[in-house]
Amino acid sequence: MEKITGGEALMLSLKAEGVKTIFGYPGGAIMPTYDSLYDYTRGEKKAFDHILVRHEQAAAHAAEGYARVSGNVGVTLVTSGPGVTNTLTGVADAMMDSTPIVVIAGQVTTSVLGSDAFQEVDLVDVAQPITKWAYQIRSAKDVAWAVSRAFFIARSGRPGPVVLDFTKNAQTELIDYVPANVDFIRSYVPYPTPREEDIKAAAEIINNAKKPMALVGQGVELGNAQEELRTFLEKADIPAGRTLMGLSALPSNHKLNMGMLGMHGSFSVNLKEQEADVLIAIGMRFSDRVTGNLERYAKQAKIIHLDIDPSEIDKCVKTTVSVIGDCKQSLPALTALVNKADHSDWKESFQPLRQKEIEKVITPATKPTEGPLLMGEVAHAVAKATNSESVLVTDVGQNQLMSARYFKYHKNRSIITSGGMGTMGYGLPAAMGATYGAPDRTICCFMGDGGLQMMIQEFGTIMEHHIPVKMILLNNNYLGNVRQWQDMFFNHKQSFTPMTNPDFGKIAEAYGIAFRRCAERADLQDAIKEMLDTDGPFLLETIIKPDANVEPMTAPGKAVDEMILNIDC
Repeated sequence: MEKITGGEALMLSLKAEGVKTIFGYPGGAIMPTYDSLYDYTRGEKKAFDHILVRHEQAAAHAAEGYARVSGNVGVTLVTSGPGVTNTLTGVADAMMDSTPIVVIAGQVTTSVLGSDAFQEVDLVDVAQPITKWAYQIRSAKDVAWAVSRAFFIARSGRPGPVVLDFTKNAQTELIDYVPANVDFIRSYVPYPTPREEDIKAAAEIINNAKKPMALVGQGVELGNAQEELRTFLEKADIPAGRTLMGLSALPSNHKLNMGMLGMHGSFSVNLKEQEADVLIAIGMRFSDRVTGNLERYAKQAKIIHLDIDPSEIDKCVKTTVSVIGDCKQSLPALTALVNKADHSDWKESFQPLRQKEIEKVITPATKPTEGPLLMGEVAHAVAKATNSESVLVTDVGQNQLMSARYFKYHKNRSIITSGGMGTMGYGLPAAMGATYGAPDRTICCFMGDGGLQMMIQEFGTIMEHHIPVKMILLNNNYLGNVRQWQDMFFNHKQSFTPMTNPDFGKIAEAYGIAFRRCAERADLQDAIKEMLDTDGPFLLETIIKPDANVEPMTAPGKAVDEMILNIDC
């Protein structure tokens, strides 16, 4: 076999992992690999689509969006120094939200490592705290092994990001390429086997429960255990709340779905957590945004925690029984031991609280009859127009919370948002990646005027590749979520939250992106129809009430049952 360079070995290794799409940005230290990539994006060797982003942070977020909607590993290829450090916000975001991506970065030649060479950064040491694995490839012979190991680590167990630091000499060295297949790493146990005694103990508690409640997280989606979840809930007749990241793990219209958990979740779910006698947490990590004040969280309940990651057990909330393992395995085992149950009275007790929220919050937010447009009605209208089958991608802030609340989810992997990091600027590039991960689905990206401008340069990527993302801009001329907190907790001192914005229509026109501005309720339906009927990308700017708040809300430091339905600042 003819000898090949380390750069071409990387191409063959990525091809062996089933990679189809790469999000990247070239530069000096990764140039030899880009030279090899050229041949693998065209002609007889074609294996990849390479999406040239306009900023490396966007490459990482695009890889996240691709991974989240497809379930496959997202791939980013960048240069050394500022190129790869620009990706690290996305790497940290992926770590917090358990998103499998592999970032491959160029590095200076091995002989000058540690000399502060041009665009050198100690990537491995910088990246280790925010990755599952970070490794420097110093020889071309290690490429196949390192790539196979990287993908195995990224996608297995609790998924997450991996960073490979690819020295320039390793990219140019000639080797006899030998494929690698890493499927075992000593001391790394990605799929712990649930203990039978833990399953039995959990089943006994559930069988004796009068007021059980399930807390459903993204782990169900990551483990592809959506059907196993429904079977379990239906047999044991357990009402469920879903975390922000786990919203599409259970269909919105399922009879046991009671709503969203958390600071801006459903009124009934948050209050009933404090009444349940058993809480069954499935693939969720008891984030502070879910629990509120930990000292007063669910003290009356026995806690059963199903999770694949042992480090999450007892980290925030003390459990009565923990079941460590993949929920696709642990849920059927638990289902086999729980009794067929009927908790009708308990489920019915949610209804008065749900009705109260509908009357005081949901109807006013989604079906107003006068005044400026509201975020909730825009999200509700877009969801309805897409038959609740589109993928919701959000940025961060009020746009995120309102669209997540008022979208509906009928299909798996239907929400892509930055949960743990809360990364502004995430939405637009994540939506770009999602269009490649799910090309047969409509991708609807909700953004605020602040978050859009953090990644507005990606209009160039959308223009070049004609990426058909539907962008809904909720423009209130504020950093809205911070403004809400300032009004509530800082005596209305709106310190640097009002924004003077550009003419987004002219910017869209410059990039050849179809655009419409909607400020009147009477025009909303027609504007949404035009957006969805347009072939290719579309930016719909909606002019939103400037001082609208996200309701309901559990204030910081408060218990979840102290949730405020209507905010009066």
